[in-house]
Amino acid sequence: MNEIIKMRRLEKNMSLEDVGKLVGVGKSTVRKWENGMIENMGRDKIVALSKALDISPIDILGMSEKDLPKSSIESIYNQLDQPRKTKVYNFAEYQLREQNKKPQTNIVIRGYVSAGTGEWLEETIEEVSCEGEIPEHDFAVKVNGESMLPLFADGEIIFVKATSEARDGQIVICRVNSDAYVKKLSGNKLVSLNKDYKDILISETDDFKIFGVVVL
Repeated sequence: MNEIIKMRRLEKNMSLEDVGKLVGVGKSTVRKWENGMIENMGRDKIVALSKALDISPIDILGMSEKDLPKSSIESIYNQLDQPRKTKVYNFAEYQLREQNKKPQTNIVIRGYVSAGTGEWLEETIEEVSCEGEIPEHDFAVKVNGESMLPLFADGEIIFVKATSEARDGQIVICRVNSDAYVKKLSGNKLVSLNKDYKDILISETDDFKIFGVVVL
């Protein structure tokens, strides 16, 4: 019986069906795995189950580190003289740094939105390089001001899905008369998360338009 699979599933409060959906199998298959029947488990399923339960593939297979074959590169490295070992180490360290670099994506900033007293939403003003994963979005803007702290800081890039409608509680990019804001929508109010700033009331006579919802 592979106890760690069942233990991790229960720790994550997941049912057999929940795990099966993530891995792409039925609950009966997951039950078999928990009972230790992993002989015909393909590599893709091992990887998928590892990600679903946040456990090592080694644990899924019921192995320990000592069961793993000794790396051939380690064997070769140990046979090198010191100058060559240094070269190998430096090269490996460089490769690791390159591997761990976060991806860079060029983002077009459409304009600034105020997290303060209001500012025009301009057209494209600059193109910047962003590090890491970028959420699916329609356009990006920069925050100007501190009224949405601690969620958004002054100068932070935020990503927006374009829409003219939003639900209460969503963070919206909008215009009130001639000023553009990033605020939390609440009925007829635009709410600032930083309580040092007053909320903005929207009346029937105001020219109010929603440009999109911030992707969080």
